[in-house]
Amino acid sequence: MSSKTPADDSAPQPAKGKKKLIIIGAVVFVLLLVGGGAAFWMMSQKAAGEEGGDAAHTESKATVPTFLPLENMVVNLADPGGDRFVQLGITLEVADEKMADQLKKLMPSVRSSVLMLLSQRTTEELLRLEGKEKLAADIQREAGKALGFKPPAARAADAAEEEDAAPRRRQNPVRRVLFSSFIIQ
Repeated sequence: MSSKTPADDSAPQPAKGKKKLIIIGAVVFVLLLVGGGAAFWMMSQKAAGEEGGDAAHTESKATVPTFLPLENMVVNLADPGGDRFVQLGITLEVADEKMADQLKKLMPSVRSSVLMLLSQRTTEELLRLEGKEKLAADIQREAGKALGFKPPAARAADAAEEEDAAPRRRQNPVRRVLFSSFIIQ
């Protein structure tokens, strides 16, 4: 018979328990390291996103266009016989809300300039894409003039005459001219 005492059975148990405890402790330690690293990485990404997000938000806010629609215009064209006319819807894209407000105050002058430009065009000119693009560029120039913008060529010519004058804007505040309707009859 074997004479095992209860003390002999308990001797191997503490070694197994210590092994399991060490393994569990190591696993918990590794999980804490991985979790802490992941949390640190997520926090740093969030902080970088907020810093970059503010810049991106500011940039997108600065590039949001402001549109200023003009009332539709009907103008006789410069064709022989004077029986052709154009009905035109124009929307101006301006730099910002402040420029749009200034342009609204000057709208009678802008409309008059646009009407004068249109009345000098012929049907043949306006039916071609190049004619429409030239008209849009001319309208942009005239609307910019109403706001005090001078094209680069005009600024160079005036520079000799007006050396003491206040500096003009470098870029036309009227960014684009968009046609919402363009009917020739």
